[in-house]
Amino acid sequence: MKIYDTIKKLSGEKKKKSVYRIEKDLGLANGAISKWNRQIPNAVRLQEVADYLGVTSSYILNESRKD
Repeated sequence: MKIYDTIKKLSGEKKKKSVYRIEKDLGLANGAISKWNRQIPNAVRLQEVADYLGVTSSYILNESRKD
């Protein structure tokens, strides 16, 4: 699973919000999180998303390593 896919899954389970809504709420550019499937996210931005979802950034990274 990729980082974006992990965030999408968590956003639905924990917040019942779309990735688009997370980007808007955190002031990220539209499509910023989806790019994280192709490139490594900025640590600060990843932490902001993790805090928003109520998990750690390590949790997101570890889940994204699973198939």
